Amino acid sequence: MTETQGRGEARRRARGELEGEVLSALWAAGGPVTAAVVQESVPGAAYTTVLTILTRLCDKGLVTRRREGRGHVYAPVDDQAGVVAAGMHSLLDEGGDRAAVLARFVSELSDEDEQLLEQVLHGEPPGRE
Repeated sequence: MTETQGRGEARRRARGELEGEVLSALWAAGGPVTAAVVQESVPGAAYTTVLTILTRLCDKGLVTRRREGRGHVYAPVDDQAGVVAAGMHSLLDEGGDRAAVLARFVSELSDEDEQLLEQVLHGEPPGRE
């Protein structure tokens, strides 16, 4: 799992980076696509690697697979915001002291993100003053 960098050097992807790239390719596709279509959007990834990642994402419940013709097509179960929110919930569940984790998270928000969070918590549409 390497990809080529500017001077021909190879680097190893960070843990979870390839799954993120595959999900991004699925979101960008806008509908069910084959593994070959996903591979075209993931630089440096072998077809078999993309198939493995798609299978793992199916096993995690993040992607669906449906038989079409002689192969399969894949689609994300949720949009990007939903997947990120689920990941945040998972991290929060693993974080031990929920109050401490949330307090630290909120204390490190930018002023803009803090205002956005306040709007969301008060049921206001984002961007409304």
